[in-house]
Amino acid sequence: MLTYELDRRGDLPLYEYLYRCIRGNILDGTLAPNTRLPSKRALAEHLSVSVITVENAYQQLEAEGYVTAKPRRGVFVCRVEQVPKTQTVAVTLTEQQKAVNWRLDLKQTMVDVSRFPVSGWVRLTRQVLSEGGTALLSPVPHQGLLDLRQAIAHDLWERKGMAVNPEQIVIGAGAEYLYLLLAQLLGREAVLAVEDPGYPKIRQVYEKWGLPCCPVPLDRQGISPKALVKARAAAVHLSPSHHYPTGLVTPIGRRQALLQWAEEHDGVIIEDDYDSEFRFTGRPLPTLQSIDRSGRVIYMNTFSQTISPSMRVGFMVLPPALLERYRRELNFYSCTVPALDQHVLARFLDRGYYDQHISRMRKEYRVRRAQVLEAFRTSPFAEKVEIAEEGAGLHFLLRLHTDKSDQELRVRAEKLGIRLAFLSEYAARNPEFYAHTLVINYAGLRRERLPETVSLLAEVFADL
Repeated sequence: MLTYELDRRGDLPLYEYLYRCIRGNILDGTLAPNTRLPSKRALAEHLSVSVITVENAYQQLEAEGYVTAKPRRGVFVCRVEQVPKTQTVAVTLTEQQKAVNWRLDLKQTMVDVSRFPVSGWVRLTRQVLSEGGTALLSPVPHQGLLDLRQAIAHDLWERKGMAVNPEQIVIGAGAEYLYLLLAQLLGREAVLAVEDPGYPKIRQVYEKWGLPCCPVPLDRQGISPKALVKARAAAVHLSPSHHYPTGLVTPIGRRQALLQWAEEHDGVIIEDDYDSEFRFTGRPLPTLQSIDRSGRVIYMNTFSQTISPSMRVGFMVLPPALLERYRRELNFYSCTVPALDQHVLARFLDRGYYDQHISRMRKEYRVRRAQVLEAFRTSPFAEKVEIAEEGAGLHFLLRLHTDKSDQELRVRAEKLGIRLAFLSEYAARNPEFYAHTLVINYAGLRRERLPETVSLLAEVFADL
């Protein structure tokens, strides 16, 4: 007779728990095919449950094909593929998967979210929820909410002098998603040039889609048009306003040369303007898109650096010819950003919250950068290092006067609970050329932590 511990059913109805128990016995082979199950009355008496409970369990088993009822003969187990009993599998986490509590993390790009106007965001969210009505439940246009695209276009004009039609803007859930769209837009036959050294995820995302990437070395002005010709590139992905991780800023002469390359070779330039809002010296540099006269530049940006990494909203501005192609080939994709987020962000931009936040954070990061640089220049290791910075962005380079390898320094740092980023890690080719240089992401370094930071780094640099 079938025996089950029904008191272990938790919140499940009796019949469902009984059905699951019998089904499990059928799947693991305990109840072989053609086995006759006990009658409903007999099993009900044995388990001290009602006949209707057993009947409901049997009916569910029959509906799913696990048993068959034969008139005047009873209920019999059907032949089904058996599933082996679950075995416990030991899973070994890789070093990257293990959660590490670093005493000091200078590798991860951090944003100080403590100064974000949360109260304003909450207020706008409540307004949207109370006024939104059916708009929040209606499908969002493929390229994103028109109100948000209009707000972004206005911000681009006010902040960067970019004359952009909202119809040119495509909104997506972060930069990586937009990379995937661009890979499909360019096609797998196109060779895409990427900066070397450069942000590894850019190349990884494109290559996963099957778009061939060619790492192109940088000179002191960024990517050279001659290098693009040599690589036979059809497109190039670059960050001319502030390159990560070298910090290079591409001057106007080189920008014009890149635009000329694109026009002469029917090329496409993807301008990744990821942190240009944080320039601390001089006037903001004009974007490539704003000086493009032949429709060759795709402009990209996100709100991850300016608001928060969890704000998965990015956008790209397509030139007219590529916009037409996008709508023809890729307009079947639904917008990946929730309607609520788009409505709130549109108001956040329109009502001046974003502009105030950027202004406040630019001042904060300027002060923080100066404090970090001063702490390093007056540190015990000051004579062992050289600071390279361009007065822009949320990171700078620290060149070490040492013969020790990057790996040796990394191991020493990790033993002290310090996570460092080496420039050589970002190079696809000839990483040894970029050895002995650290990428310092300073945005997460508060003033009160600077003495501890200097002390910890002094230990790492003790016998350079």
